[in-house]
Amino acid sequence: MAYQALYRVFRSQRFDAIVGQRAITQTLKNAIVQEQISHAYLFTGPRGTGKTSAAKIFAKAINCPNSVDGEPCNECEMCLSITNGSQEDVIEIDAASNNGVEEIRFIRDRANYAPTQAMYKIYIIDEVHMLSTGAFNALLKTLEEPKKNVIFILATTEPHKIPATIISRTQRFDFKRIQVADIVDHLAEILQELHVEYESNALTIIARSAEGGMRDALSILDQAIAFSDGQITEQHALEVTGSLTNEKMDHFLQACLNEEVSDALRQLQLMLEDGKESNRLLENLLFYCRDILLYQQAPDLLIQEGKQLSEGFEQLTQQVPAEQIYTWIKILNETQQEIRFTTSPGIYLEVATVKLAAKQQPTVVGTTQANPNQLQAVQQEIDELRQQLKQVTSRPQEAPKPKNQVRQVTSTYRVPRERVNQVLAKATKERMLQVKEIWEDLLASLSPTQKAMLRASEPKAASDNGLVIAFDYEIICQRATSDAEFSLAIHNQISRFIADYAPESIFITQGDWPELRNDFLAGNQGDGTLEVEDAADGEVSLLPETEDLVVTKAQELFGDLIKIEEN
Repeated sequence: MAYQALYRVFRSQRFDAIVGQRAITQTLKNAIVQEQISHAYLFTGPRGTGKTSAAKIFAKAINCPNSVDGEPCNECEMCLSITNGSQEDVIEIDAASNNGVEEIRFIRDRANYAPTQAMYKIYIIDEVHMLSTGAFNALLKTLEEPKKNVIFILATTEPHKIPATIISRTQRFDFKRIQVADIVDHLAEILQELHVEYESNALTIIARSAEGGMRDALSILDQAIAFSDGQITEQHALEVTGSLTNEKMDHFLQACLNEEVSDALRQLQLMLEDGKESNRLLENLLFYCRDILLYQQAPDLLIQEGKQLSEGFEQLTQQVPAEQIYTWIKILNETQQEIRFTTSPGIYLEVATVKLAAKQQPTVVGTTQANPNQLQAVQQEIDELRQQLKQVTSRPQEAPKPKNQVRQVTSTYRVPRERVNQVLAKATKERMLQVKEIWEDLLASLSPTQKAMLRASEPKAASDNGLVIAFDYEIICQRATSDAEFSLAIHNQISRFIADYAPESIFITQGDWPELRNDFLAGNQGDGTLEVEDAADGEVSLLPETEDLVVTKAQELFGDLIKIEEN
């Protein structure tokens, strides 16, 4: 007989065998016992958490003549035929390859006929979110008028893609990610049945790499068995999963703790040369920092998980303060988000390493109290900005301008007129609304100094590739323009809050904005509409390029400072 993968051989055949979903399985068993069976169910959750297995077990249990306490016997002809897929009254469909209207109409027509052998005719539609709009409409008609003895079980990993009209006509069960400890226990049972020796720490590495999916864990275990020579060791698990050894993480974090930047970068380079994938590397470091923190605060919990403590790990738990671990976790988490949108993750890893190893006062996450030295440094930055603003505002005011002039300003700051015009040419209301919705979140995500700078500004126009931001003061605008880290922070954080949007920021002053906008309008007469921020009332407006509206807007902006002359 051909070899079968472990996830197929050890697929759950009873509700009690499904790992980590007890609340769901008990509810389904009670429904069968009490004969309170719905006509449609929706099983949602991450991959490999038991959705399809639960659907097939449910199909067996309600059709099994020997069912006991809601569990199938798995021995009768009905159970065996459903298990091997030969029962014609239990139809399993992959919506990824059968997502058209005709396929669903065919199902709807067949649902009109009573089951031939089983008590219930059951349709299991996997990855139901792949159905087309027309197919969903056809399915909705069937769910609105269910036939007797016909049950639909819909399974999906992306419930947000399913129309609300479908969801409202089903009983929904959300399968959760399986805990590491539960996966480890299940893998241990399988290896004992297979008579394969193993190291407990190896199973923990495999379980963590599976990210809450039992199918993934069994697939990795399959590889580990093939890779090993009869015993699965920790080293085998590390090789198969691409994870880091404890020694490498010890050396890396010890270099960071000692503020040895060059050594930390060298350790990073060695890990990357070993072929470690960036996401996996960051994930391992995050888990390791978590383990250090957990061992400091509640060592019994870590020991219960079967964690094997190395000498380097125990040294780190004694040397690194909890506040430093909070800072490390914050940096690693931010880097994990940033590399999702880049083709050069190595650069972000190097920057993160410099941050981890550089001299810095740790920030206490989740509390309003920060380190006094850090607060003092931030306060000095703010005081410096205030002093510069005070010098600007204390300069002698210019003589009053004649009323027939709008304004005449001399400035040392060079206005990026061409770049602003490029954004205005493609500005959209939708992008501006997106930016305004996440503006407060953007401010909260920045460092105190960066937040103080951006507080004195507001977005003015947004296109798919650019964002115009106007500052209240020219001196802050100049500083923002020359601060590459500030621009990069805005770029990265916006991409976190708005999917597939990472605009280049262009900085101007509030005083320059009306002129830039009006000049663009004047040079684009008859080109349709322009969607930008109205500086007068702070609302997003659609501005038709007509002469009358330009004059009206000019009056709103400048009042008596302008003189209207008829040509």
